[in-house]
Formats: sequence, structure tokens, C-alpha cells
Amino acid sequence: MTRLGSAATIGLQAVSRIAQLVAVILVIATFNFVLVRAAPGDPAQVMAGQSGASDPKLLDDLRKEYGLDKPYFVQLVSHLGRVIRLDLGYSYRQRRPVVDLILERLPATLLLTVTAFCLALLIGTALGALAGLAAGSVLDTVFTVLSLVLYATPVFWLGLMLVLVFSVTLGWLPPFGYETINVQLSPVEHALDIMKHMIMPVTSLAAIYLAIYARLMRSSIIEVAQQDFIKTARAKGLSGTRIVVGHMLRNALVPVVTVAGMQAGALVGGAVVIETVFAWPGLGRLTFEALLQRDYPVLLGIFLILSIVVIALNLLTDLVYRLIDPRMTTGAA
Repeated sequence: MTRLGSAATIGLQAVSRIAQLVAVILVIATFNFVLVRAAPGDPAQVMAGQSGASDPKLLDDLRKEYGLDKPYFVQLVSHLGRVIRLDLGYSYRQRRPVVDLILERLPATLLLTVTAFCLALLIGTALGALAGLAAGSVLDTVFTVLSLVLYATPVFWLGLMLVLVFSVTLGWLPPFGYETINVQLSPVEHALDIMKHMIMPVTSLAAIYLAIYARLMRSSIIEVAQQDFIKTARAKGLSGTRIVVGHMLRNALVPVVTVAGMQAGALVGGAVVIETVFAWPGLGRLTFEALLQRDYPVLLGIFLILSIVVIALNLLTDLVYRLIDPRMTTGAA
């Protein structure tokens, strides 16, 4: 009976969590719909203007075709119904399923953002840990100044400067795009070509987050070093390496993981700028294009997918908490 009761409890908790997630997604979908429709502009007028026509009958036909003539509340209910059915609708401009457009651009965005996030987290925490362990030294001062400069540098400006230096002046790296087109390359050469195109976008996107993680890790290391359990470990005669790796780093990583989990979703927001600067064919650029064209289904579909990604990252952060410190539990545990 105990095992059955435990299994039933876990099942109820799982059902409760899923219901909460569905409710959160519906609230987010509602908010996205209201926010997008509050923006100025009429998709029918944009499409008619780009086709060189402004006939009122054409505008009415376009509004009827895409359901824009229906009452606001009816459109909202229809949108939420599609969300429940996992139907993202069709693009006004490209007349294709939104899910196809997103799946085409998603790999490029994931490649860019995941690479930038991992580099920022690994390098930032490493530099922050070194600065914290050498607090007050010249190394600490250098790392602190470097992180402040990176944090204060606008992402788009850094990207443009990298293009100016390494593409225009030195000619070392390709300035734009995801890969070299109209060239036959072997699989290895193709992978290396994509990596060369990634260097500047990844560097630009990772810079500000690297600075944040470095400064946060430095402060956390300094704070943990003053804790009683560290003093006790030193009094027991444990080696410096064991104290740092086994005690200080593990506890100092908790606030870094917290911030990283919250900011992982924000990377895609930064990718909008970076993908525009470097003509990177990802979701960020698709979002910018859809915004200019007032392509509501594409915008709402992208926002919904990003919302789900952020929720999944928050759940993943909870799991990482447990790996870092098993004593930490979530509210559902």
C-alpha cells in the first residue's frame, strides 16, 4: 500500500504540474495575442501596399480571408483553440504553415544560441572563479575591468566592430550569412565553413552574458570563501584543491545556475539583433521580418515556441539544482 500510495502521489504531482504548465502557456498565449494586436498596423494594408494595390474591396477580401474581420474576442478564442490543438496556423505573407517556417529556422538559431550560451557560461564561470580566488590581485583587477567593458558594450556595436576589423580590414572571417553558397564542399569543409561563419555572431552574443556570469561567480566565490564550513574544511587539513573543487565551486555555482536558467531564454531576444546584423537565417531574423510585415501568425507561433522553451529551461534548472546540491528541492518535490 505504501508503494501504491507513493506512486499515486507522484502521479497526482505530475498531473498537477502538467495542468499548471498548460494554464501558464494559455495565459502567455493570451498575453502574446493582446500584445501583438496592440501594435499599430494592419496586415491587410501591409500586404496590399506591398502588392501595389489599395482597393478597399481587396482590403476587405484580405481581412475576410485571414479572419481579421471577426470580432476581437472571437479571434482570441480561435487563437487559443489552435494553441490547444498545437496548430500554429498559416503565414499571411508566405502562405505556408508557421510550424514549417519555424522548423526551417530553428536549427540555425539553436546552433547560434546554444553555442553562445555554453561558451558564456563556461568561460564566464571560469574567469569569475579565478578572479574570486585571487581577489584583490592584479589578475582580479584585469578580469573585473574586462567584464565591465563587455557588459557595457552594446551587442550590435560589438558585432559591427568585429565585422569591420576581422572581415573588412583583415579579411579573416566571412562577414555575413550561415554558410558559403554556390560552392561544393565536403562534409568536413562544410562544417568548418559554418564554424567560420559562427565565430563573430557567437562572440557578439556571448560577450554580455560572459561578463554577467564572471562577475556573479566572482562575488559568489568571495562570499562562499567566508563561510564557516570552508573554515572548518581548512582546519581539518583538506587540500586547497579539494576545498575549492569539492566545496567552494559547488556552492558558488548555485546563483550562477539561477541567473543562467532565467537568461537562457533571453538569448533568443539578443539573437534578433545579432541575426539581423550578420544576416543569420534563424528565428530572430524571421521574427524581425514578420514584425515588419505584420505577419501575426508567425509572430504568435514564435512567441509560443519561445515561451515553451523558457518553461522547459526553468524545469531543467530545477534538475541542475538537485545535481549541484541534493538538499535543494522544488516545491513539487
